[in-house]
Amino acid sequence: MRKSELTEMTVSELATKLQDDLESLQNFRFQKALQQLENPIQIKHVKKEIAHVKTLLKEYELGIRTEGGGNS
Repeated sequence: MRKSELTEMTVSELATKLQDDLESLQNFRFQKALQQLENPIQIKHVKKEIAHVKTLLKEYELGIRTEGGGNS
Protein backbone atom coordinates (compact mmCIF):
# COMPACT_ATOMS: atom_id res chain seq x y z
CA MET A 1 0.00 0.00 0.00
CA ARG A 2 1.30 3.46 -0.84
CA LYS A 3 2.23 6.02 1.80
CA SER A 4 -0.36 8.46 0.49
CA GLU A 5 -3.08 5.84 0.89
CA LEU A 6 -2.02 5.17 4.47
CA THR A 7 -1.94 8.84 5.42
CA GLU A 8 -5.54 9.26 4.23
CA MET A 9 -6.81 6.48 6.50
CA THR A 10 -8.56 7.12 9.82
CA VAL A 11 -7.28 5.86 13.17
CA SER A 12 -9.70 2.93 13.23
CA GLU A 13 -8.75 1.94 9.67
CA LEU A 14 -5.07 2.14 10.59
CA ALA A 15 -5.63 -0.05 13.65
CA THR A 16 -7.38 -2.64 11.46
CA LYS A 17 -4.59 -2.42 8.88
CA LEU A 18 -2.00 -2.94 11.63
CA GLN A 19 -3.75 -6.10 12.85
CA ASP A 20 -3.98 -7.44 9.29
CA ASP A 21 -0.30 -6.72 8.64
CA LEU A 22 0.77 -8.38 11.89
CA GLU A 23 -1.21 -11.49 10.93
CA SER A 24 0.34 -11.45 7.45
CA LEU A 25 3.82 -11.16 8.93
CA GLN A 26 3.16 -14.13 11.20
CA ASN A 27 1.91 -16.18 8.23
CA PHE A 28 4.93 -15.22 6.11
CA ARG A 29 7.31 -16.22 8.90
CA PHE A 30 5.53 -19.55 9.27
CA GLN A 31 5.72 -20.14 5.51
CA LYS A 32 9.42 -19.23 5.55
CA ALA A 33 10.07 -21.76 8.30
CA LEU A 34 8.41 -24.44 6.19
CA GLN A 35 10.25 -23.28 3.04
CA GLN A 36 6.94 -22.52 1.33
CA LEU A 37 7.41 -18.76 0.97
CA GLU A 38 7.68 -17.87 -2.72
CA ASN A 39 8.93 -14.29 -2.26
CA PRO A 40 10.93 -13.66 0.93
CA ILE A 41 11.03 -9.93 0.21
CA GLN A 42 7.34 -9.81 1.18
CA ILE A 43 8.44 -10.02 4.82
CA LYS A 44 10.54 -6.89 4.40
CA HIS A 45 7.67 -4.97 2.80
CA VAL A 46 5.17 -5.98 5.47
CA LYS A 47 7.58 -5.00 8.25
CA LYS A 48 8.08 -1.56 6.69
CA GLU A 49 4.33 -1.10 6.32
CA ILE A 50 3.81 -2.07 9.98
CA ALA A 51 6.39 0.50 11.02
CA HIS A 52 4.71 3.20 8.94
CA VAL A 53 1.26 2.41 10.33
CA LYS A 54 2.62 2.46 13.89
CA THR A 55 4.26 5.83 13.19
CA LEU A 56 1.00 7.28 11.90
CA LEU A 57 -0.91 5.96 14.92
CA LYS A 58 1.68 7.53 17.25
CA GLU A 59 1.37 10.85 15.40
CA TYR A 60 -2.40 10.78 15.97
CA GLU A 61 -1.84 9.93 19.62
CA LEU A 62 0.59 12.83 20.14
CA GLY A 63 -1.60 15.28 18.24
CA ILE A 64 0.89 15.81 15.42
CA ARG A 65 -1.65 14.54 12.91
CA THR A 66 -5.40 15.18 13.09
CA GLU A 67 -8.40 13.15 11.89
CA GLY A 68 -9.30 15.95 9.47
CA GLY A 69 -6.82 14.55 7.01
CA GLY A 70 -4.20 17.31 7.09
CA ASN A 71 -1.02 17.71 9.04
CA SER A 72 -0.78 20.44 11.64
